[in-house]
Amino acid sequence: MPTNPLQGAQFVLAAHRVQQLPIDEGAEVAFAGRSNAGKSSALNALTGHKGLARTSKTPGRTQQMVAFSLPTVLRGETSQPIATRLIDLPGYGYAKVPDALREHWRHEIDRYLHVRRSLRGVVLIVDIRHPLKDFDRTMLDFCLGTVLPCHVLMTKADKLSRNQAGQALAALRNEIGTNAPVTMQVFSAPDGTGVEEARTAVMRLLEGQERTNGSR
Repeated sequence: MPTNPLQGAQFVLAAHRVQQLPIDEGAEVAFAGRSNAGKSSALNALTGHKGLARTSKTPGRTQQMVAFSLPTVLRGETSQPIATRLIDLPGYGYAKVPDALREHWRHEIDRYLHVRRSLRGVVLIVDIRHPLKDFDRTMLDFCLGTVLPCHVLMTKADKLSRNQAGQALAALRNEIGTNAPVTMQVFSAPDGTGVEEARTAVMRLLEGQERTNGSR
């Protein structure tokens, strides 16, 4: 089995505002998705750490921006070592989140995406069984508009047959088109479908081009 480059991820901090995140240097990939799309399970599967991200039968438990450090240190454009991180963004769209908190996270996520220079890409978590939601489309539109690389994990593929999962992937590709910088794949945390492919995609994002300013 290949070595897991994301193994050894460690919790750093949970932030209520963008300015509370770790110093904006190095390279990080953000995980975004609706509250019930399986984001925490995906993070745990990718890092090989079952308890890294909180999972619950009650969606919406992630209500802060959570930073995890990675043991992998990449070489920057100047050959200097740079630290790498994963950022778990708050689950979005869960009905029981108070309106004020929902609006707060709408603002903070938008600010994070626009100003964070160390952000190299986004992993967008969507439930393969359902059409894209407004949040998913907004995130994809932002990535396309700013040329920010995005990799879509179509989670919960274990709930469908292989043929159904393939049809869902083809439908999403047809809907989004072949426009860079969006890639996508079928994924399942429980049965391990697509885990190695997703790890490779995350590393590819981390190794991507540094943003010259906040928004590209």
